[in-house]
Amino acid sequence: MRIIVTINAGSSSIKFALFEQGAALRRLERGSIERIGLADGPDQKAAIAQLLQWVESHGAGSSHGRLGAVAHRIVHGGPKYSAPVVLNPAVLTQLKALSPFDPEHLPQELRLAEALAQRYPDLPQVACFDTAFHHDMPRVAQLLALPRRYQAQGLRRYGFHGLSYAYLMQELEREAGKPAAQGRVVLAHLGNGASLAAVRAGKSIDTSMGFTPVAGIPMSTRSGDLDPGIVWYLARTEGLDAQRFNQLVNAESGLLGLSETSPDMRDLLAREATDERARDAVALFCYQVRKWIGAFAAALGGIDTLVFAGGIGEHAAPVRSRVCEGLAFLGIAVDESRNAAHARLISKQGGRVAVRVIPTDEEWMMAQLVTGVLGA
Repeated sequence: MRIIVTINAGSSSIKFALFEQGAALRRLERGSIERIGLADGPDQKAAIAQLLQWVESHGAGSSHGRLGAVAHRIVHGGPKYSAPVVLNPAVLTQLKALSPFDPEHLPQELRLAEALAQRYPDLPQVACFDTAFHHDMPRVAQLLALPRRYQAQGLRRYGFHGLSYAYLMQELEREAGKPAAQGRVVLAHLGNGASLAAVRAGKSIDTSMGFTPVAGIPMSTRSGDLDPGIVWYLARTEGLDAQRFNQLVNAESGLLGLSETSPDMRDLLAREATDERARDAVALFCYQVRKWIGAFAAALGGIDTLVFAGGIGEHAAPVRSRVCEGLAFLGIAVDESRNAAHARLISKQGGRVAVRVIPTDEEWMMAQLVTGVLGA
């Protein structure tokens, strides 16, 4: 196997990359199809056609070499899938049954896999699940306080961003050594979608997202945790049905809803001095991240390493600084000059907790997982 294509299909975008497998993985190219289903973008059928054309020209029969496998980021693996799996008709049928768990992502992801299977019937395709990293969390961290009959339907806390977390743990071990990776680690993947995970001995013991990726901290357009009573309140006062409420908390809330101007942290940081709404959005985001770090310190019995990743975590020094304010009682202290320079290690010299910035790479993780599943 020489060439691996990684595909990350979202509700309105498809991101893809090309890797060459050799002594080490090497990324050759990457691309994306944006604004799928919007007025100025392609519909899903056209987007799939564009992707197939890209695969044909950049993987199958190109100068790069033979196309050997495709890796798909599958957001939700449900209660069954704890590791990558080769896609076949039986697995596709099982994953289609999970579509109610993740209607925003799964249908599009599976349509792409089926289109590729039709075009390249002998091409191995591997599903890489974003929930797999958290699959074996302690039972108490999985439970939802609902009537037990719903557990049989698969309702539990799953957690997401698992591909990112798996990559970050590998990088942490590479940078800081195995003892650090086996210690008490809090990972903060802060981007358009944002979550945190508590990791001990290399295993996830809790995470901020739950049954769906809308749970946890506020995100660019997702609300994060809400009082469930809001559903009934809005149903009575505004006539919101379940579909409209889902749209509200997934696409109209979070930083965008609070600021009323932008879901982008860069915009909000630039406006916060003159716009109270932007200031509130930034403040709530940092406050909620800080609260989850404190909660995970309790779950872990302390923290040895805090890792920032994702678009905000990697690039927004003011956010990192404000998140860590007030956490000195946990041993967290940031060196502001290192933080401003986006150093990989931003904690103060001699600090009890190592605070690191590690760029994540879900695409690379997917390519590595395919190599492990299919072999050389």
